[in-house]
Order: sequence, then structure tokens, then C-alpha cells
Amino acid sequence: MTSKLDQLRAMTTVVADTGDIDAIRRLKPVDCTTNPTLVLKALGLTSHAALFDEAVTWGRSQSGTREGVVAAIGDRLAVAVGAELARLVPGRVSTEVDADLSFDTAGSIAKAHEIVAAYDALGIPREKILIKLASTWEGIRAAEVLQGEGIDCNMTLIFSIAQAVACAEAKAFLISPFVGRILDWYVAKEGRSFTAEEDPGVLSVREIYTYYKAHGIETVVMGASFRTAAEIEALAGCDRLTISPALLDELAADEGELPRKLSPEMVTGKPAIYPTDERAFRWAMNENAMATEKLAEGIRGFAKDLRSLRSLIIERLDA
Repeated sequence: MTSKLDQLRAMTTVVADTGDIDAIRRLKPVDCTTNPTLVLKALGLTSHAALFDEAVTWGRSQSGTREGVVAAIGDRLAVAVGAELARLVPGRVSTEVDADLSFDTAGSIAKAHEIVAAYDALGIPREKILIKLASTWEGIRAAEVLQGEGIDCNMTLIFSIAQAVACAEAKAFLISPFVGRILDWYVAKEGRSFTAEEDPGVLSVREIYTYYKAHGIETVVMGASFRTAAEIEALAGCDRLTISPALLDELAADEGELPRKLSPEMVTGKPAIYPTDERAFRWAMNENAMATEKLAEGIRGFAKDLRSLRSLIIERLDA
């Protein structure tokens, strides 16, 4: 029998949600992603010790403020991990703009340029990279500029159709709706469990996928943040799915049948067009308590991990 992972790969591009080199080699995803959380985990692996040592040694030779040097070392580490991943996967590696720039369009654009230049210096072309931005109004505007420059973007922390439509209007290459985090909010709010077919996170991705396909939108839909294999199975056929190694292993060990749940041919009807101006976007987010709370929580979480990474760098610099 064919595993569910192999069946999934036949209908969906599988992305690894990890910075673990050994897991990438073993699981052979098409794409992979990084963020401060994953970089922190990667640096805890013996396989990445040399990268950390090199970045800190490089940082000690840099001029500028201590804060600037620490931030530069953090950027160097993220790109170094991403470059290793880019050499292993046939597709793209997503690298995140600092979470503390989530409401700074100009700052996000400048940081994206720095990331692309750093990859280029390591021989990794921009065609292998996705710049990862929080899907705030400011982040979406940064993506619009970057896409116009030929720098493809992965819009993260998507919790609503309003965000998804605004990203599509900005011509973003890819969006990452967060399935599991949406489910977490509803479980906490309603105090009950959900089947995969009624999972609010699954339903959100299906709504976005249907809207995109019905309106001929080319932006890629990549479901993310999964809690269970059942959520993944409920989105089989989605453009892309980014999955943790543990859930990839679970799917690889399961030889049951995996029916396709999403395809452009299954889309019927054409949903009404969502307005995408700033006023409409901000009002739609204000009216969606879950999306507002989870977006803010996600930015705080990434910012916390970024601070943890910088604290670890400071410890090494002072050692």
C-alpha cells in the first residue's frame, strides 16, 4: 500500500515546517521554512554548532552599536540555516522578517533587501527564497512593493479571508493560513472539541482556497500550523501544506486511503468580491475577534523568540 504521505504528495506540494537538517534529508520535502522559533531549535542541534560559532566570530569583528551587531548576527544565523536548507530542497526556503517590524512597511522592505543580499552572497539566488512577512496592513504593503521588485513573499499569520484577499490584491506569491491556531481559539472559546470536517481552521482554509480558485487568483494557498494529521487530511489537495516532521512521520506510517478534499474542479459558484482598501481591511479585522487576537498573539510569540535568540547571541558574545 502507498502511505498517506505519498498520496498527499501526489496532489499537494509538501513543505517541511522545520530547520532540522537531518529531518529535511530524511523526509525530502519540496520546500521548507524558517522563523526565529525554528532557528532557535536548529541552533540547539549539534549539527548547527559550527554555524553559531562562525556567526559569533564574525559578529565580534563588526563595528556599530551592540544592539546592531547582535541583530546582524541573528540575521546571519537565520540566513546560514536557510542557505543549508536551500541546498537540500528543490524548491524554496521561507525566511522571516523580524517580528518587531510587523507594523513598519519601510523597515520590512529594507530588511527583506538585506536578507536577499545575504543569501546572494552565499550563492543562493532570490528564486530560491521567499520573504516571510506578518499579514498586517503594513506587512501586506511591504509585500506589494517587494513583489513589484521580483522578490517573492510568503504572508504568514493568516487568520481571515480579509487578510487573504488583501494579500492576493498585493500579488503576494504565497499565503500561510494557520489552521491549528484558529482551532485553538475556538476550543478555548467554546470549550469543546471539533471533528476535522467542522474544524474552524480547516474551514477557513477551504473558504480562502475556494475564493482564490473561483476568482482566478494565482497566489498560492499553503495551510500551516497543524495540530493533527486529520486536519492535514481534510485539506488534501490544497496548493501546499507545511507540516512538522512528527506529523510527516505519522502520515508516512499510515497506509490508509487519502481522498482528495480540494481541487479547482471542485469549486462551484463565485463568492462575492471582498473590498481590500485599508478602511475595509481594518474594519473586517476589528469585527473578527479570533483573527485580531491570534494575529497579535502570533507577532508577540515570534518577537519573544527573536528576543530569546538575541539573548543567546549576547551570552555567546560575552563568553
